[in-house]
Amino acid sequence: MSKVLVVDDSPTMRKMIAALLQQHGMAVAVAQDGREAQNQFASVQPDLVITDIVMPNMNGYEFCRWLKSDSARKHIPVVLCTSKAEEFDRYWGMKQGADAYIAKPFQPDELIDTVRQLLQ
Repeated sequence: MSKVLVVDDSPTMRKMIAALLQQHGMAVAVAQDGREAQNQFASVQPDLVITDIVMPNMNGYEFCRWLKSDSARKHIPVVLCTSKAEEFDRYWGMKQGADAYIAKPFQPDELIDTVRQLLQ
């Protein structure tokens, strides 16, 4: 069973994404910002991370850079899932090491298809 870490400061969005992933047979851990995700990382050992960008304490760009900066973690796919939908935001997210970029609001199938593809 694949483990996904969902990082978002919106409790509603965390619950919605977690429920969607669980319906598709994935184990889910959640964090409310990048700092909490960092603290949970070793115990969760996710196969993939879905993170928002705009969050307090540590934003999604910073968390993605932290994750990809270590050779033991850089293979873990990161999906930026955010309301920042401008082309520059997408470009900057990919420059930080993200493997995929999904703009909110998103279609559930788009998220699941992206996650499945990255987990293969």
